Amino acid sequence: MTTTLKQRLKDDLTSAIKGRDELRSATLRLTLTAITKEEVAGTTARELSDDEVLTVIGREAKKRREAAEAFEQGGRAESAQRERAEGEVLAGYLPQQLTDDEIAAIVRDAIAESGAQGPKGMGAVMKLVNPKVAKRAEGGRVAAEVKRQLAG
Repeated sequence: MTTTLKQRLKDDLTSAIKGRDELRSATLRLTLTAITKEEVAGTTARELSDDEVLTVIGREAKKRREAAEAFEQGGRAESAQRERAEGEVLAGYLPQQLTDDEIAAIVRDAIAESGAQGPKGMGAVMKLVNPKVAKRAEGGRVAAEVKRQLAG
């Protein structure tokens, strides 16, 4: 039987607690809590698939990045560093993120395939790009690249 991503997180949490790795155990606890919260949201409780767990982990990682930026702007470098460290722990569970060049190439191909021109073609391009970059790039980065290429 293959272990699910959620089970892997639980096993890693146990190892982190035994190894007295405070940062890793705290991060994994928060992530597992977010997963459980997602599972019981709605009318009926359910078990999340690995894809859904990846989505939750991605959301948690994004929260860490945004919090780190906010702390940095607020002059709280120590808190920002902690958030970044937590983000790195979560990044170990996410698929390898695409580079800006890889995103640009995917967007270029999608524009050529759809024949879109100008800002009005953004929806058509995004429809082609999203399945190709799923969970490997933030939507904001992708949308910015599509806008940039369609603009000129």
